[in-house]
Amino acid sequence: MLTHAVEEDGHLLGRFRELWGQIAPIGRDEPSGGYLRYALTEPELRLREWFRAQADERSMPVTEDGNGNLFAWWGDPEAGEAVLTGSHFDSVPHGGAYDGPLGIVSAFLAVDELRAAGVTPARPVAVAAFVEEEGARFGVPCLGSRLLTGALDVERAAGLRDAHGVSFAEALGDRPAGARPELLGRFAAFVELHVEQGRALVEQDAPVAVASAIWPHGRWRFDFTGEGNHAGTTRMADRRDPMLTYAFTVLAANKEARLRGAHATVGRVAVEPNATNAIPSRVTGWLDARAAEPETLTGMVDAVHGKAAERARRDGTQVTLTEESATPLVAFDGGLAGLLAGLLGAPVLPTGAGHDAGVLAAHVPTAMLFVRNPTGVSHSPAESATDADCATGVTALARVLAELLR
Repeated sequence: MLTHAVEEDGHLLGRFRELWGQIAPIGRDEPSGGYLRYALTEPELRLREWFRAQADERSMPVTEDGNGNLFAWWGDPEAGEAVLTGSHFDSVPHGGAYDGPLGIVSAFLAVDELRAAGVTPARPVAVAAFVEEEGARFGVPCLGSRLLTGALDVERAAGLRDAHGVSFAEALGDRPAGARPELLGRFAAFVELHVEQGRALVEQDAPVAVASAIWPHGRWRFDFTGEGNHAGTTRMADRRDPMLTYAFTVLAANKEARLRGAHATVGRVAVEPNATNAIPSRVTGWLDARAAEPETLTGMVDAVHGKAAERARRDGTQVTLTEESATPLVAFDGGLAGLLAGLLGAPVLPTGAGHDAGVLAAHVPTAMLFVRNPTGVSHSPAESATDADCATGVTALARVLAELLR
């Protein structure tokens, strides 16, 4: 069952291209070629409607969990022991096409494959579309799955605001429901398919891999304050410029990460008053930090903070550090990962990227499948996958679901 090679299955390849073509234009920014699919904004809402339409075509009822997460069910939603799959629609600013949506498109097509093969599931399948996985609008990644599992306080989530001052509760249309243990209890396993965010599969000449673990990672906000003043009249010796402290901190983060074999990125900054002829009064920078071991991550962030504080004393500025989100080391269910790797004959890889699967792994046996990315680039318009590899991913996911539905 389901052993045909993708290159011999023109129907599956055609179906993938059809579904992918339906969503590809939505939220695409023509100048950059990237996507602006922020959670609960017009493009993402259109994709959510597409999700409902696809579910309706397959007679799969859709339920919501009160946190913005959608579930399309093949089988009785109340039956329990369900197998969950899917991913998310939202993107980072000017992100790639595949990060998130590939997992949802592949999930619907995997259900089609199982039905075409005559599979009668012994337990339900749920296709999920999680909200705000990237954290690009409200600042907290995996917001929907964190709420569902109770990993995030409801009041904090409701009050999160985007750059325009709109709160998550306002965008959602209601206060989020928070933890749903009775819903989580219906799931026996979760398998998330995702485009690879690296080049390991290119190097191994493999179209699909199984994830072993997610590095511990988090986001920290550095607030640097000083004295705003005139750029043309303030002597260099009299300045208390937080931009200098910020710039030093960025370089310190880069150095500490390289020394530890970790990853550190400052990809977002806000400046006040943000005028060319004014010395800033305040600079805020966000550090994304990741490492293979929790101790390495903690040591790196502490070292960067210490260097920033020492530099602030020299610059006559102040610095405060706030942890905005943190995800511990996630080792996926070893038995499930081993089962998938053996079933598919696929390599097993760790990843430094966070996913909803990483949040759910603390509550449900969880695994991930990666589809080869020829460029190795992610969170960018250069993110890529061939149609043939994507169809191979669908076949792999269908085989996994078939095994788990026994």
